[in-house]
Amino acid sequence: MEVGETKCSSGYSKPPWIFRGSALYQLHLVKAETARACIPKEFRLVEAFGYTLGGFFLASYDDSPAGIFDELVVIAGLVWNPPTSCAWAAKVLVNSNVACDHGRKEVGLPSQVARFSKRITAITSPPKNKDIGFLNMVGMGAAFCSPRDHMNVQVTEINIPDTKDICNINLTSVVPTLDYKKWKGPAIKMSLPSYSGRTEYNPNLLKYSCQIECRVRAVQPAKVSGPTLILNNEREHPSEHGSCNSVDSTTVEHGDNGENLCLSVMLSKPILAFEFSCLKMQVEAPTVVSPISRNS
Repeated sequence: MEVGETKCSSGYSKPPWIFRGSALYQLHLVKAETARACIPKEFRLVEAFGYTLGGFFLASYDDSPAGIFDELVVIAGLVWNPPTSCAWAAKVLVNSNVACDHGRKEVGLPSQVARFSKRITAITSPPKNKDIGFLNMVGMGAAFCSPRDHMNVQVTEINIPDTKDICNINLTSVVPTLDYKKWKGPAIKMSLPSYSGRTEYNPNLLKYSCQIECRVRAVQPAKVSGPTLILNNEREHPSEHGSCNSVDSTTVEHGDNGENLCLSVMLSKPILAFEFSCLKMQVEAPTVVSPISRNS
């Protein structure tokens, strides 16, 4: 795939755009059939045994070109970008009109305005987890033990004149802003390349890169649940994974407008979660790329 001209932003001043705050990056095993329904046909999915690697990125920015806002990026899966791969965002929810408009027009993201309702609750005793023993063996168990607080985040999409609940995210790890003495993990730098575009607001196929500097540590995966309708389906078809309210992608009909596909991604099996603190994310201006055959 060849890179074309650089697309400059008409908002947010000039790129690169800097975001600071904290985030949870959670990786899920997503069924390949679900992910394929979310990505453009010219892409080839990175998959094995019928699954790809997706998940979500839940961030809270206290400093950005759009000011203070929250963001939930639903990652459908990975697509090939030889010699490596890029993530594809199936949906982006933000509680900022400015950030939503910029994401749509300049970065080619499927952005939508949403409400993030947060509730923090104290935990008197740590939850029991049969997987902790293995984590202790490899030196990671401390990240999952004795949480003192947890945060519940309810994400509701605002689509005038209607609103609809997208999901509920229960963060059972220690809330970073409430525990300054907790070890935040090593400082790292990494790059997260992503594709975007093919939307109503930006039909071009785009590629952009997020350069991230942060402190990172493994945490207990957040528990995600969906709207009442989905949870009723789950009761009829209970998941074998007791740690998460997950729903098989076949439970959610793909004939809908894409909302059910995103929900299938959110409710798929979590495998790893990382807390990013002291986050500085630099987003480069997207570049327009030419289509490539899936067989290339």
